Amino acid sequence: MPAQLPHSFFLPSWGHNSILLAEAKPAEGEANEKTELMGLFVEKPETTCAIAGKDVTFTAKVDSSNLMRKPTMKWLKGKWLDLGSKAGKHLQFKETYDRNTKIYTYEMKIIKVVPGDAGGYRCEVTSKDKCDSSTFEVTVEGEDEGDLDFSALLKATKRKKKEQPKAEEIDVWELLKKAHPSEYEKIAFEYGITDLRGMLKRLKKMKTVEPKKCDAFLKKLESAYSVDKGKKMILTVEVADPNAQVKWLKNGQEIKQSAKYVFEASGNKRTLIINKCNLADDAAYECVIGDDKCFTEVFVKEPPVTITKLLDDYHVIVGERVEFEVEVSEEGAHVKWMKDDVELSRDESHKYRFKKDGKKHWLIINEATLEDIGMYYVFTNGGQSKGELEVEEKELEVLQSIADLTCKAQEQAMFKCEVSDEKVTGTWYKDGVEVKADDRIKISHIGRIHRLTIDDVKPEDAGDYTFVPNGYALSLSAKLNFLGERENNPPKIHLDTTGSMVSQNTIIVVAGNKLRLDVEITGEPAPTVCWMKGDTVVSEAEGRVRVESRKGLSSFVIEGAEREDEGNYSITVTNPAGEDKANLHIKIVGYLMERKKKGSSRWTKLNFDIYESTNYLAKRMIEGVLYEMRVFAVNGIGISQPSLNSKPFMPIAPTSAPTRLLVDDVTDKTCTLKWMAPDRIGAGGIDGYIIEYCKEGDTNWVQANKDLVERHSYMVRGLPTGEKLNFRVVCVNIAGRSPPATLQQPVTIREIVELPKIRLPRQLRTKYIRKVGEKINLVIPFQGKPRPVAVWTKDGQPVDPKKVGVRNSNVDSILFIRSAEREHSGRYTLTVQIENMEDTANIDIRIVEKPGPPTGVKVTDVWGFNAALEWQVPKDDGNCEITGYTIQKADKKTMEWFTVYEHNRRTNCTVSDLIMGNEYLFRVYSENFCGLSEDPGFSKNTAVIAKTGNSLTCAICAESCGLDYNPPPFKEKDMTMSPKFTQPLIDRSVIAGYSTAISCAVRGFPKPKIIWMKNKMIIGEDPKFLMQNNQGVLTLNIRKPSLFDGGKYTCKAVNELGEDEVECKLEIRAIPIEKKD
Repeated sequence: MPAQLPHSFFLPSWGHNSILLAEAKPAEGEANEKTELMGLFVEKPETTCAIAGKDVTFTAKVDSSNLMRKPTMKWLKGKWLDLGSKAGKHLQFKETYDRNTKIYTYEMKIIKVVPGDAGGYRCEVTSKDKCDSSTFEVTVEGEDEGDLDFSALLKATKRKKKEQPKAEEIDVWELLKKAHPSEYEKIAFEYGITDLRGMLKRLKKMKTVEPKKCDAFLKKLESAYSVDKGKKMILTVEVADPNAQVKWLKNGQEIKQSAKYVFEASGNKRTLIINKCNLADDAAYECVIGDDKCFTEVFVKEPPVTITKLLDDYHVIVGERVEFEVEVSEEGAHVKWMKDDVELSRDESHKYRFKKDGKKHWLIINEATLEDIGMYYVFTNGGQSKGELEVEEKELEVLQSIADLTCKAQEQAMFKCEVSDEKVTGTWYKDGVEVKADDRIKISHIGRIHRLTIDDVKPEDAGDYTFVPNGYALSLSAKLNFLGERENNPPKIHLDTTGSMVSQNTIIVVAGNKLRLDVEITGEPAPTVCWMKGDTVVSEAEGRVRVESRKGLSSFVIEGAEREDEGNYSITVTNPAGEDKANLHIKIVGYLMERKKKGSSRWTKLNFDIYESTNYLAKRMIEGVLYEMRVFAVNGIGISQPSLNSKPFMPIAPTSAPTRLLVDDVTDKTCTLKWMAPDRIGAGGIDGYIIEYCKEGDTNWVQANKDLVERHSYMVRGLPTGEKLNFRVVCVNIAGRSPPATLQQPVTIREIVELPKIRLPRQLRTKYIRKVGEKINLVIPFQGKPRPVAVWTKDGQPVDPKKVGVRNSNVDSILFIRSAEREHSGRYTLTVQIENMEDTANIDIRIVEKPGPPTGVKVTDVWGFNAALEWQVPKDDGNCEITGYTIQKADKKTMEWFTVYEHNRRTNCTVSDLIMGNEYLFRVYSENFCGLSEDPGFSKNTAVIAKTGNSLTCAICAESCGLDYNPPPFKEKDMTMSPKFTQPLIDRSVIAGYSTAISCAVRGFPKPKIIWMKNKMIIGEDPKFLMQNNQGVLTLNIRKPSLFDGGKYTCKAVNELGEDEVECKLEIRAIPIEKKD
């Protein structure tokens, strides 16, 4: 037997994010109570600790032996996130069925678990009026080499800490059963219930076990309604009293009529119309008539929000502003932003800003840093998109470097440099020691210019001076030479002939790459360096092509080499002792490739090194997205203009394997297979399927179909009888074959013999009655293998094919009559036979029509104001039982017919209340299943009511009967009575601030006077109290009661015959205020 659902749940300990559920034994009085929450699970999913990057599978088994229909399984995460809509590469679902044990097996597989998969899960199984559910949790632990998920660890730590203390067990089901719907949310908040809606659904089913009898409603509200967002919702009830006044409540609060909520009353129907439903209308509703109420719950379904404009990739510099923009299908939709599987939110540093305008949403990063590099995702409940952010360090551009100086004693030396950023500060060093300002040494910073001034130069001031900008891996160096008795050395250039240098001082640079050539220089005093391209001097102030100088070293730099950078360059060094010069040739070569998404303006480089071949394999593209590409040609002269953009193309991959492959039927020569479409189809779509088979133990697969099969089923023919064969199905598209879906067990090719059996529908097991002229179409299903032979007979004789049509198939037989006649009535027998085995079923068909008129209608007696009639049954009863007769009379003067009796079962009757002095004719209609007869039977004689003095004369015997009519005196009934309460007041307990009412019922005549009292004091014309009297139902409405309104309330009824009173106790409770830590 499957495990039963616990009778009730108790909550020993509570937390903000978790609820600990403990099973309690049912009470003795509740042992036989029936509930719709049944234990359907044979095996439930278990709480699992998964490792990031690994696969994990959850299994649930359901016993269907006692179920009328196939069960439906839902996998949910959190409160209401249906995982069925997320099926694909990451989530896969599988369903199998064992015919022998009648057990369904459901599997959910998470591919490559990520930290975002951690949390609470729930699986729900439903079948008609039965349901069951099971909850489990998934925690994710990182691998040894991976990053730790500190948020998940923190949650686990909190969860462990909160499970330690034990509190008193509380039955939440009993609280919800007894509570008013307006208190549901309060109970959920107080006890930490996160799945309130699911508990309310089950609570409604539990409440419907013993329906409460209600006299005020003829038709109540359904248990739940569902409506799409933006649509109109109509709630309708039928009341017993057409004059009854109803109130509509939403979550316990009365609804006022407006353009949003419209009330309608038509006869016994009362209707509430909710226009343009939104998520705020997802609530519990009540219809109230006095003390009678009916409840329902309205669920507003929000349509899936899709992404209409995808995210673009960004490549920015440190400090620049980044705006990721996405456009969705619905205005005001909720979107979730994530970076590398971590959800983004507004923090105290205000690093991320979120903005939305209509259908557009933005993620804004004001100042990008290197930490912001990564993949950014945006999710809606109907789609997702991603974009990559690349951030490069901001390079400080040197507009003017410092130069070497040669000074004599008592002269002034000034080092000056200029950088591109005015806000950059820096530090000056001499031979590695920081220079401090004093009376002789001055340091200044004005705008982009930094100066170091030394007055009254001395021999100890000679050395290497360096300026280092703060925050940048950059330094500017120069040398201060002091002219004294030191010996001068001529300058010398030392070129490095390794690396990119080739013969004849030629340097090859790949287009778009950076060139940095460091040249060592010697000489005393420090020589002056001059770089030239042809006859043009290369100034240190230029940004992309620049010269950097340090002690004994001069560096020539080209950022992002271009075609115009190719040419002859020279370096010249001079000092008072001499001069040296060297020549260089720079050559730019190679191919460059770029790509971009269609519709975007941002191009991404595919290669940074020279690429010589004309074929290139581009990787790291997103399937289903259109891309364009272009190529730059690079030769000895430089980079060409880009080629024309390629035609837009879309990367396509094969689909995943087909799902749910199973055997539908097997014969001696054929095997029929069925399957479902792959979970992941992709942009390439599906061209068709290929079916293959091989013998057990063999690996030589044979293709069964020549052409691709588009349907999800196929019959493989020409198979060897008795062999065990393996089957598999492959999905094919433009990208190739998918992985195969293979049957787990081999199939034996042999006909399965099944006894013939007729499944006669329930409505045909009794007499089948139809009217003349109607169409008869009987479908009788049967089973059996091989295909049975079906034969129809009528009253033991074969049916006439001219009168009755018969069509047979593999699984049923159809008996068809276009227009039924009475001659078609009789017993029809269906026989299905397989060799010497057979099964039969009998169907009695009766074709009926309206009966004929009654015969022999006559007046047999007349006395006083009465006349007696008799008649005979009709000759033709229409092939069915006569159910009654309709008798009509007519005054011979006016000949207007009036109905006297309907559905009279006898063949005689007495007509009363005839008028004296008139002569009457009579006619009778016969009635059966089809209705009244076409023609009536008329009476052969008439009835004359004659008047002679005070006596009446019989029209048949024409003699005076001497009858006198003396009516008895009329005595009026005494209706007076003293007041008496038929329904007492009931004690109530309500929360302060919520309006309430107390009611009772009284009867008495004359109408009693009603007096309401509080604590034996008469309630006067206080506007806080509203007293109503509706047909003896007395109601006292108390508007927003306070703690002072509690006490004993008394209702007293008084008239001249006596008095009566009832009382009750009203308790007013204060709203509990929770203390915050």
